[in-house]
Amino acid sequence: MIYAYQLIRMKKTKKTSMINSLIYGAGAIGSFMGYLLSDGSPGKSPPAEEMIIENVGLLGREGHIKKIRESGLEIGFPEGNRECAHFRHCFSSLEQLAASDFYPEMVIVCVKTYSLPALCRELAASGLLEGRLRDAVFLLLMNGMGNKEALAPLHLPASRLLEGIAVMGVKFSAEGRIELKGRGKIVIEARLDGGMQRYLGERLAEKGFEAEFARDYAVQQWNKLFANAVINPITALTRQKNGIVLSEEMQETVRCIIKEAVSVAGREGISADEEDVIGLVNSVAEKTAANTSSMLQDRLKGRMTEIDSINGYIVRLAKKHNLDSPVNEALAALVRSTASGEHK
Repeated sequence: MIYAYQLIRMKKTKKTSMINSLIYGAGAIGSFMGYLLSDGSPGKSPPAEEMIIENVGLLGREGHIKKIRESGLEIGFPEGNRECAHFRHCFSSLEQLAASDFYPEMVIVCVKTYSLPALCRELAASGLLEGRLRDAVFLLLMNGMGNKEALAPLHLPASRLLEGIAVMGVKFSAEGRIELKGRGKIVIEARLDGGMQRYLGERLAEKGFEAEFARDYAVQQWNKLFANAVINPITALTRQKNGIVLSEEMQETVRCIIKEAVSVAGREGISADEEDVIGLVNSVAEKTAANTSSMLQDRLKGRMTEIDSINGYIVRLAKKHNLDSPVNEALAALVRSTASGEHK
């Protein structure tokens, strides 16, 4: 099976020491990761009595961060309950981080893929990589592929640069407010230091979530790419929820997308069976049928999309291996041409 993985289970022992973690890109997924890694479960008590989270810092857009500073991060759950998390360390710029007393040991990057070049420039210019981030581990928790390569200008050693994927749905509802739409897990390369593995595993388990440290991480990453390559562009172009990809009218298109992607994956050393991948994508679409994909959310808000790191990535690899990928190429071109700000 292409989805087999190595799962490291956390033993019930005393709590692992806290690790200061900075969420670089505290949007929907990033803000939720901040909540998951916090050192306790924020309650619903009056503001004066609420727990202040000390071990996680949030770095994000000014409006969102301002609201969190003022009122906390409000989180809605599928079951209907809501929680409010209050963070001591909230930043809207690297200058604010540099002027603070917060020293991150782990930086979890949750920005959009197209923002990585700007992130590299900002970090290089800030001097933080020679200062308080000198020994920090960078974990890229992002959509798409090719993200690690995009950080090459920072010259981070392999031991300090890892990737992960979030298999869950989180929606940005308003400044200071997010909604969990689908529960899932976090999958991370097994190369992560043992102490950090225990820390992440324990923090997520406390909140009822799972951290998986995969030795076959590349397979898992491609599995997510297969699903994203189908669901994201189709929903973005049709402006429909994820369930649209299960419609009879879309089946031939879905099969063509996957056929091209599986061929490319094979040339990259990832063996995948076309029928298994179709089953995987259909399963994801069924479980998230009522969800609005991240690419559709971006389109509805007039923002750039991550099409170049999803279907565009498949097209670039196809050209590298002299393969044809006309359906992925057409989808990428259509999304680029119709999304505000992505064409000249």
